[in-house]
Amino acid sequence: MATKSPHILCIRFSAMGDVAMTVPVLIALTRSYPNLEITVVSKPFFAPIFKPLERVHFFDADVKNTYKGALGLYKLYKNLNPERFTAIADLHNVIRSNVLKSFFRFRGNYIAQIDKGRAAKKALTRPSNKNFQPLETTHERYASVFKKIGYPVKLDGSEHLPKQNLNTEIRDLLGNEPQKWLGIAPFAAHDGKKYPLELLDEVLSELSTKPYKIILFGGGKEEEQLLNSFASKYENHVSIAGRFSFAEELALISHLDAMLAMDSGNGHLAALFGVPTLTIWGVTHPYLGFAPFKQPEENQLLADREQFPAIPTSVYGNKVPQGYDKAMHSILPGAVLERIYKLLD
Repeated sequence: MATKSPHILCIRFSAMGDVAMTVPVLIALTRSYPNLEITVVSKPFFAPIFKPLERVHFFDADVKNTYKGALGLYKLYKNLNPERFTAIADLHNVIRSNVLKSFFRFRGNYIAQIDKGRAAKKALTRPSNKNFQPLETTHERYASVFKKIGYPVKLDGSEHLPKQNLNTEIRDLLGNEPQKWLGIAPFAAHDGKKYPLELLDEVLSELSTKPYKIILFGGGKEEEQLLNSFASKYENHVSIAGRFSFAEELALISHLDAMLAMDSGNGHLAALFGVPTLTIWGVTHPYLGFAPFKQPEENQLLADREQFPAIPTSVYGNKVPQGYDKAMHSILPGAVLERIYKLLD
């Protein structure tokens, strides 16, 4: 009888940055183990992230509708064809993934789950008497899960996605002038991670004097309006918010010469393609392990901890103590511009 080829189910439902951080690990795995098959189960929106990966399959799981609740997760379990998997890698470790794992555990699958290091993160984010030291990165935590299953890998920094093809619409929008392309994604899920708009305007104003094409990335309708106003204000700026599909945005990101982002998903997406990625950190901190893949420390601009010693105030940036709404103001536009010029010139 033929031996069953190893096939790992990888669970990571959200959020975009956390999902994106699985990619370097999956690249390392498929390079190191040529017979290994991997299926990623995640939200349908994230499918384009995994399309370029060899022997990595994607299973759409709309856990808020089609697969909602315990019965929905059992339906998901059945639709995944569980008999094909030799092991389960839970890279999320939340209620949904734990329920889904319980079905696999009942049938005897080997299961490993991520250690999120909650106690260490709590010690790093408490208001005082912090244990202020760098924690294991999320990429390393993901790799540890696969090591438990029997597939150790080492990330050497070469685990990048290839550039993707740009369609005619994108090329027509950005033009054919020989300019450096700088992506700027100034928004994040929480205010504590957003660069102040007045400081952003200073950065954009100065960049308008340079021979760059500035490409503004955003999300919701309010953000789209703000970015459109900046794009109309400065000649060499263009907003793509709301104009392209996620797959098209990924293709565009792959062609950037550099990306300026917050502690948010767009920074992680750019790093997947090896794009030099400059990130601005407010009330969060790279020590929590969420820095974009293999980006140097000098590409992480941090708020002044002498003025704001409680940083990081939380893992997600959703806790802003009194007065800490000014933390981002300690990262001056001049410092942002200086680093951009080093990346592009």
